[in-house]
Amino acid sequence: QVQLVESGGGLVQAGGSLRLSCAASGRTYTSYVMGWFRQAPGKEREFVGAVSWSGGNTYYADSVKGRFTISRDNAKNTVYLQMNSLKPEDTAVYYCAAGYSVSYYSSEYDDWGQGTQVTVSS
Repeated sequence: QVQLVESGGGLVQAGGSLRLSCAASGRTYTSYVMGWFRQAPGKEREFVGAVSWSGGNTYYADSVKGRFTISRDNAKNTVYLQMNSLKPEDTAVYYCAAGYSVSYYSSEYDDWGQGTQVTVSS
């Protein structure tokens, strides 16, 4: 099992940037694929992106491609989500998750953080 804690959320104006962090603990953290999901009020949780265990491969939802970047620092047991050119429709609670393989489906991830709120004002 991997314990995950997100941080870095907040309020930002449209066009601005935020960097989310996800600190992980657990002996097998480096074996996991790490994903980012988000959930807006009244909507289902949706895939944002994922990074392979080595950090060498990243995957993004079309809605964030070119604006968001996922990276991981295994020495620090931390995954990052750099969000640029933010839009009001990016407003959501953002979650990081750990799984054994890259998937766009939240059900494929085993461990989740508590989430961090991102609000983008117009």
